Amino acid sequence: MAAASTDGPTGVAPSPAALTVAAVARRLGVAPATLRTWDRRYGLGPSAHTTGSHRRYGPADLERLDVMRRLTVQGVAPGEAARVALATPAEPALATVTELPRTGAAAPAGHAAAAPVVPLDRPGQGPRGLARAAMALDPDAATQIVLASVARRGVVATWEELVCPVLESVGRRWARTGAGVEVEHLLSEAVTAAFARVAAGIREPRNARPVLLAGAPDEEHTLPLRALAAALAERGVATRTLGARLPHEALVAAIRRSGPAVVFVWCQLSATADGALLGELPAVRPAPLVLVGGPGWPAVSPPGVRRVGDLSEAVTVVTHAVGA
Repeated sequence: MAAASTDGPTGVAPSPAALTVAAVARRLGVAPATLRTWDRRYGLGPSAHTTGSHRRYGPADLERLDVMRRLTVQGVAPGEAARVALATPAEPALATVTELPRTGAAAPAGHAAAAPVVPLDRPGQGPRGLARAAMALDPDAATQIVLASVARRGVVATWEELVCPVLESVGRRWARTGAGVEVEHLLSEAVTAAFARVAAGIREPRNARPVLLAGAPDEEHTLPLRALAAALAERGVATRTLGARLPHEALVAAIRRSGPAVVFVWCQLSATADGALLGELPAVRPAPLVLVGGPGWPAVSPPGVRRVGDLSEAVTVVTHAVGA
């Protein structure tokens, strides 16, 4: 019987799960140049060989690279992340060639190929780390980055200096290339999960009457409501978020049933803003403070309605209104 053939100088037969740099880059959501840098600087390179001595990444390599990516996304220094990754036991069953995409999706007609990273106007480990987590479609890492920022700086600073810059960059990328909707959706879900944890942390609310947060009728953007709920929770103010596309009749019913101290209505697009409806809210006593926020509302608010300009102002006004 003839001996089994081997390829490459090491005499190791190629693994059926051996992958190219490009394939691994797609799998992890990083640039091929990043993989080459990790190989050159930290020894996190491919260990398998194929015909012609081409090096390929095997399952064990993928496992270590995934550890490296997760740690750097969370802000760990690359050198320390590499040390941990190299010490990680290999678990080949976690990554096989059948789990990897063979080709990337083609860009829509008329659009350039999608960039491998999200360009950011504001430098800093926080925004860049969050952008990398979003591009890698890693909701756990994105959520943890947001929570860590909240613990250090609070919700308002996290929203204004971390979340908004990344969301804006993702939006510009989509407008330029036609790609990245899945990145925006995942990032929004991760941020929502982080803010929901913060909002759920209240044990003894300081406000006796509730604060209602709602989207205008036909308004689908509610992430700012989640940010407001979390920022108020930091100050001991409990809220009730009624969500997106809330019909006017449902808001009226909620006001009558709960007797709120504050009603806040968010509107992102002018097409969904109807100030006349705000003038038809039920008269309950004591009367709630009615606030509106978002670029969709006109500069001049209806009588009895106050417009707030940003998250910080909304938090200040609501907190004062409930006496917290």
